[in-house]
Amino acid sequence: MTATSLGPSPARRETLARRIRLLVGATIIYNVVEAVAALTAGTIASSTALIGFGLDSVIEVSSAAAVAWQFSARDHAVREAREHTTLRIIAVSFFVLAAYVTTDAVRALTGTGEAEPSLPGILLAALSLAVMPFLSAAQRRAGRELGSASAVADSKQTLLCTYLSAVLLAGLVLNAALGWSWADPFAALAIAALAVKEGRDAWQGKGCCAPATAPATTSPSDDVDACGCGADCACCS
Repeated sequence: MTATSLGPSPARRETLARRIRLLVGATIIYNVVEAVAALTAGTIASSTALIGFGLDSVIEVSSAAAVAWQFSARDHAVREAREHTTLRIIAVSFFVLAAYVTTDAVRALTGTGEAEPSLPGILLAALSLAVMPFLSAAQRRAGRELGSASAVADSKQTLLCTYLSAVLLAGLVLNAALGWSWADPFAALAIAALAVKEGRDAWQGKGCCAPATAPATTSPSDDVDACGCGADCACCS
């Protein structure tokens, strides 16, 4: 039985790596601006939800910076060698995010962290909800084709920020319109649980990725996990 390479060609790998570098750079720039805006608006409105959102942006910058460091290497072998460390940094970012969101949600539910109405916060959350899904999807596609679990994991971090944007937007709107300050922390707890799962997957090196090689024929007994990664998937080890 012979094996057929299904991975991208060297030229295609470089194109994908360059695309990931650009997407990660855009993510970092956007999140820096978002962090400053959210922390400023949160301080003005005494909104722990907005401040938490701003700190989440800081965490997202650390995750994206780790991927940027990995893909700053021009040599493909060096990038692969950095994959494990990058995944660890991303996993820790997920865990830190989950811990902060949980703490902030509990504080809000106990009545010590209610967000005041904030029009700038609503506009910021709506803008992030429109921008982040496109960045996440583009990076996820490139990461899967390249076979990079770290790029896929970072795209999930960006997608989680999209969910947080939706949670923040719903919380601020409901609080401003109806005074339902409890809506945001309840949804935030669900997001925290998702962050823990994604952090665990990143720590274990799980990611939907392109296999380096695949046998000419497959059988139903082949070991493939829920993400499509089997023994022949280079980035899942």
